[in-house]
Amino acid sequence: MATVLSVSGSPSATSRTQRLLRHLDRRLLAQGHRVIPLDVRTIPAEALLGADFRHPAIVEATELFARADGVVVGTPVYKAAYSGVLKALLDLLPQYALTGKTVLPLATGGSTAHVLALDYALRPVLNSMGAAHIVQGWFTLDKELTVREDGSLTVAPAADEALGQVVDQFSAALGRTPLLAAAG
Repeated sequence: MATVLSVSGSPSATSRTQRLLRHLDRRLLAQGHRVIPLDVRTIPAEALLGADFRHPAIVEATELFARADGVVVGTPVYKAAYSGVLKALLDLLPQYALTGKTVLPLATGGSTAHVLALDYALRPVLNSMGAAHIVQGWFTLDKELTVREDGSLTVAPAADEALGQVVDQFSAALGRTPLLAAAG
């Protein structure tokens, strides 16, 4: 199956976005994919903010993107856009780092007023980076995500079902990506 890079663009160590991605990673693993998690917040700030392309953590992140067949990008929405830490990483990747890849954009936020951040903020950047196919993304309200005392995540049933369908569509598209890339 495919290698999937699962990127959390949350700056928070207690992030619901990051927990949601790890929840969805398990579904992809069960479908036979290899999943590599990447929490952007673990990349040193001096590398991200100083645009240090040669920093080992930036080099490693770039290599992870290059090796992936597909990329899941998750971000909390702040001020109607994706997170600054995610923006900093995307800015340091090669211009066409997503060429030939299937991409699933996901976002979390406190209000449905931010749902369009996926299509009007994140999707254009992913497209400009050469993604072969950006599948339908999904916005999950914070109130649909509950972190239990043990740190695990519970997703409201309707949201979990919708997310499952989105992940399944992404998984199916991973198998078609080489055909899309070859046809283009």
